[in-house]
Amino acid sequence: MILQNWLVYTLLSLFLYGIWGFFSKLATNYIEPKSALVYDIIGSIAVALILIATTKIQWQSDIRGIFYAILIGIAGASATLFFLIAVSKSSVAIVLPLTSLYPGVTVVLAFLILQEPISLRQGFGICLAIASLILLCA
Repeated sequence: MILQNWLVYTLLSLFLYGIWGFFSKLATNYIEPKSALVYDIIGSIAVALILIATTKIQWQSDIRGIFYAILIGIAGASATLFFLIAVSKSSVAIVLPLTSLYPGVTVVLAFLILQEPISLRQGFGICLAIASLILLCA
């Protein structure tokens, strides 16, 4: 059953990203980050195969969407590798909050490239995120 409420998916994502960060630290306590990334990708492939087997996917053929989807994979896998290296060398209590500021990069790129507006409240939130970055690194 596909739920219609975006908030349910948002909270599930938040919870699973939290578990992802915790498991990342556990994995790098026992294996090196490059190996952890390979096993991470195997887990991703397993989810993709389950999705293919259990749902009716309408395969899309717009080359722009395919190109950007591939870039998602490249950026995500690269970011995960760097994250795994960071948590293997430092405390997850420092690394995870810092890397969790990534939506600020997304918002700024959307503003600059897609001309999406940033409200005063959102701008203030970005400033607070930058302040938290400074405080965590100080």
